Amino acid sequence: MNKVAVILGAGPGLGLALAKKFASEGYSVAIVSRNKERLLSIKKQIDGEIEVFAADVTKETKLKSAFEKIFKKFGKNIDVMIYNAGQFKMQGIQKLKTDDFVSAWESNCLGGFISSKLVLASMLRRKKGTIIFTGATASLRGSANFSGLAVGKFGLRALSQSIARELGPKGIHVAHVIIDGQILNQDYIKRYPDREPGSFLSPESIAEQYWQIHLQDPTAWTLEMDLRPSVEKF
Repeated sequence: MNKVAVILGAGPGLGLALAKKFASEGYSVAIVSRNKERLLSIKKQIDGEIEVFAADVTKETKLKSAFEKIFKKFGKNIDVMIYNAGQFKMQGIQKLKTDDFVSAWESNCLGGFISSKLVLASMLRRKKGTIIFTGATASLRGSANFSGLAVGKFGLRALSQSIARELGPKGIHVAHVIIDGQILNQDYIKRYPDREPGSFLSPESIAEQYWQIHLQDPTAWTLEMDLRPSVEKF
């Protein structure tokens, strides 16, 4: 049977690139997000075995249902899980609504907790597996008007560190990747027509780094990697 990769928060940028990369390496790929139409669009762009599973990653019962379908399709032995979901509203603290703050935390952090628990049983049984969380600049710095994002991303980083220290000795590789900049997509090209493409992160290049993390030998594992364009200030 093929090895299996599950990508949560699959969109037209990094999610698409990750699905393409793992599919090209012979993996069966399950992509998950709330938007089924977007998932079907991604599937059409990929050669290989790929299936779509629509679910809200912040709702435990719905995510469990999606994973039951994934297990039925591909088996319970998940080799790689990538948590790439996230959303927020850029707004000052006085205007940011409590519901929007909670929703951002659920998407950026809680979903990572729920989904990790769903794949760990098979990984621990086999004493191997990779879990990668997608972070952001906000994982390290709470900028003005970004409280909704920063709290969730800070939490996701803490979650990754805790799980890595708990499960690394049991054969599970947990890594957190800080995306320090904007990922190139068609919306940004239209919005910033005069901006140099090299000032964005290439989703394909990011996907390659995720793949390399997955391939790392247990004698030299990465816990955290930060990626940015060469021209990005940091």
